[in-house]
Amino acid sequence: MKNNSIKTVVATGVGAALFVVISLLINIPVGFIPNTSVQLQYAVQSLLAVLFGPIVGFLVGFIGHALKDSLTYGPWWSWIFASGVFGLIVGIVKNRLRISEGVFTTKDIVLFNGVQIAANLLVWSVIAPVLDILVYHEPANKVFAQGAVAGGINAATVAIAGTILLAVYAKTQVQSNSLSKDENE
Repeated sequence: MKNNSIKTVVATGVGAALFVVISLLINIPVGFIPNTSVQLQYAVQSLLAVLFGPIVGFLVGFIGHALKDSLTYGPWWSWIFASGVFGLIVGIVKNRLRISEGVFTTKDIVLFNGVQIAANLLVWSVIAPVLDILVYHEPANKVFAQGAVAGGINAATVAIAGTILLAVYAKTQVQSNSLSKDENE
């Protein structure tokens, strides 16, 4: 149990740091919707959520987004919370995928992308805009437009970059059936 706690803390810390660095370095604005951009850190968050589960997924997004906002224009808690919920939802598939065993099939890719697309659309098209309205009294048309665009862009980004990260990671793992005992030992 202690080993899992240490892994969780380390994965959370490294993941939050990566979230911050990637979000600051790779931020491609979408010209037609203000304060909305292509965000690659969600692909890394997805990888960590699948590897370590929903708690790490939540904490990487929540802490990473809070730190990133604190370093830029100040915390925007509705979107920080949504980032956490995204990781939480994606992390739920941890036990349904065998990435750590070197297995990432077409069926796994479909499952992962179905979950991440649903999560992106839920958190950015519903949770973040509703909280923006309730907490910050933002205009509904503005925040729902931002959320819909962010959800679609994040879903596409994670579908491409997240799938690549998971596939590459799976290839680095030894499949449980790939080793056989040497008869001479």
